[in-house]
Amino acid sequence: METANLSPSQKQALEPGAEKIILDCDTGHDDAVAILLAVGNPKIDLLGVTTIGGNAELEKVTYNSRAVLQEAQVFDVPVHKGCSRPLLTPLRPAAEVHGETGLDGVELPDPKDVPLQEGHAVNWIIDTIMNSDPKTITLVATGPLTNIAMAARLEPAIVERVKRVVLMGGGVYEANSTPVAEFNIWTDPDAAKIVFELPWDVTMIGLDTTHQALCLPEIQQRIEENGGEVGQFMSGLMDFFRLAYQENQDFQNPPVHDPCTIAYIIDPSVVKTRRCAVDVENQPGLTFGETVADMRGPADPTSRTQVTLDLDFEKFWDIVEDAIVRINEKKQESA
Repeated sequence: METANLSPSQKQALEPGAEKIILDCDTGHDDAVAILLAVGNPKIDLLGVTTIGGNAELEKVTYNSRAVLQEAQVFDVPVHKGCSRPLLTPLRPAAEVHGETGLDGVELPDPKDVPLQEGHAVNWIIDTIMNSDPKTITLVATGPLTNIAMAARLEPAIVERVKRVVLMGGGVYEANSTPVAEFNIWTDPDAAKIVFELPWDVTMIGLDTTHQALCLPEIQQRIEENGGEVGQFMSGLMDFFRLAYQENQDFQNPPVHDPCTIAYIIDPSVVKTRRCAVDVENQPGLTFGETVADMRGPADPTSRTQVTLDLDFEKFWDIVEDAIVRINEKKQESA
């Protein structure tokens, strides 16, 4: 693994058996919370962050990822820049939801202690998986699936070596970018189709679940009060996110999609899963970007893919708050 000479980290001491993950993200507001959760919970061993153009352009989301790690004072998680656009279509950033920077609403710290690592994210993903024991690394994707699809195409051997893929994207009954499509899948349905068709275990945590992960004012206030500087940082993000959702998505409170993936890995009981076949529509037309889940009849226990429909709201926010508090306590100890 390529690393620079990094400063000491405030990453949590890991529990035995902590799950090794690579977090592939397009860091907007909810990706930022996912990063904080991944570094703040001792059940997660975050090997690295890879970035993908999505919520904003690649340079912006890469800077945002480094800035969030700087805010958490985590300096030993490498950040690698990945693909700047979808496989076949132009990038369509979500400035109306995440602002021009992709992370509007707070003054981001200068990520001076979190340097951008050399090498393309796709190559780093492949090298990390191929140089690790089989079935020990989980790929977590909270943005478009371009990097993941490219890695699997470039080195097909990673497919049988990955433990599982957990992604935020799609929906069984819910959509947001079009009447039938969710943003991450709609941004690059060609990559998504590749990922869902490969013979590895895929958990799709879609809008049916993440639209339940609402950051209510009382939740935000609790995290701000108990989480110190880090809680205030998250609260600033949520202030902007709330207004954006009120203006663009007709939500009174913002759904914090991406950390649902990390929370599921920490405690699978936070969501309810159902195994079923999932396909992606990548042909132009009204259903472009739709995730088609076969919900007919009983669940198929032999399916490689599973979807989630429900969220344990209180358990989810307890997990997020715990991570924020842990990170802030570490910062105070080192101050």
